[in-house]
Amino acid sequence: MQSLFEPKWRREVVCGSVKTVPVIDVQGNNFKELWAAMVIAIKTSSFIAIDTELSGLGSRKALLAESIEDRYKAICHAARTRSILSVGFACYKKLDNKADSTYLVQVYNLTMLCSEEYIIEPQSVQFLVQHGFDFNKQYAEGIPYNKGNDKGGDAHGVNMRSLFVELLRANKPLVVHNGLIDMVFLYQCFYAHLPERLGTFIADLSEMFPSGIYDTKYATEYELRFTASYLEYAYKKCKLENSKAIAGGGNGSHVFLEFCKYTGNMESYIDYRPCLGNQNQDGALNICVQFSAYGWCPNGSQCPMSHDTDLIIQHDERIKEDKRKKRKRKNKKKDSQGPSETCSSPQGKRSHFEEAELDQAVPMSEPALPEHQEKTESSEPTDAAHVFEPGKTASKNVNEESQPEASSEAPDRPKKKKAEGGTHRAGFDAFMTGYIFAYARNLTEKTEESNTAPLIPACLNKLFLSGKSVPLHVAKSTFSKSSKAHVHKMDYVWGKSTDVKP
Repeated sequence: MQSLFEPKWRREVVCGSVKTVPVIDVQGNNFKELWAAMVIAIKTSSFIAIDTELSGLGSRKALLAESIEDRYKAICHAARTRSILSVGFACYKKLDNKADSTYLVQVYNLTMLCSEEYIIEPQSVQFLVQHGFDFNKQYAEGIPYNKGNDKGGDAHGVNMRSLFVELLRANKPLVVHNGLIDMVFLYQCFYAHLPERLGTFIADLSEMFPSGIYDTKYATEYELRFTASYLEYAYKKCKLENSKAIAGGGNGSHVFLEFCKYTGNMESYIDYRPCLGNQNQDGALNICVQFSAYGWCPNGSQCPMSHDTDLIIQHDERIKEDKRKKRKRKNKKKDSQGPSETCSSPQGKRSHFEEAELDQAVPMSEPALPEHQEKTESSEPTDAAHVFEPGKTASKNVNEESQPEASSEAPDRPKKKKAEGGTHRAGFDAFMTGYIFAYARNLTEKTEESNTAPLIPACLNKLFLSGKSVPLHVAKSTFSKSSKAHVHKMDYVWGKSTDVKP
């Protein structure tokens, strides 16, 4: 096992020259073999980032309900009737013997197979297949699991439910991107039957992860204040800013990554994913405004405009610089303060988009279809980190000057099929989520007083809520009690009981 965790003898500057991230593929045929490695990675990490791929989510309108309690009920219904298709987790271990913020990163992608009947939505299949998900592999080699409360020897065997218990026992900070849906599905699929009330669920969650839950979607919008906050954009933006800081030779610390050396049979389990490096590209910016703002486009691969996130970030940088120069000219011209910009932050833009977001998530001009017959024309994201980018990234006003001037040329350009941006996969998405957190943590690390302080105090236990100006706080209320299933499970997790009751 020692060779599995030997660091590569090179420093990776945000993935470095190799331009790939090693992702360990875990299926039913190698789950037991990799069990010890996964548990050690979890126990020795500084924090763990997690992501899921889902078989569907049902009614998008219900999932964006005004009432958070109603929204929770809709997510619960989805978790009980749909399933998790794959789970990705990235273990980031901060290396204390390094001058900068250097992390040893281990990434796992687990292919799951629910043993019970579940709904799989057509657009979920379409989206996942377009991004390389292998359904034949899932049904042939997926790791089996049962949803709800523990059944028989579920909690004692070498299985996903037991691995989730190890995650709880490790008591590490958990990092997600737009994580409410993730947490509800993880609870139902690998922990216990979901409680009926949101307050009870939050009470359970606060005790399950006492070291805290961090949502990089919230951190990107409210702390880093990027122009957009969908996962790939936020990841590439953090990489770009980190690279600029390194190139500038400043005195501040920077984020570096190291990966492990994998030898023998382990090499056959590794999927080296492209690192999505920032490219210097020039030329006409025929970028898709919809994708630029949300990380999602209803036309999918048929869209004639560019979904290149590198181009989008470069365009945003130019717009930002142009606005800075314009303000500077105004300040020189007038002694008094000029008019404030209404779209200076993601929060300022949200009110403009709220109605449009719901229309994009649930087209009101089309008749509602039964859940098992939802439309398949668009390639909608079907994981918790991406599925609500249209409704959770109110970051760009398509009517303001950020709209590409060259977009009018689109009809004259030939339509070419192309893959969606990025290497969309649960394991790699978890890696990107973890990197965003590492970057954000590095910016706030100087304010930490001790090792027990929250990693990013302003983001501790705050889950992003689509269309809301305030997050969902993961804290036990004096008016809410923990669920009975959770109390019994916690007794088992912390060794107070050897029996898990339903």
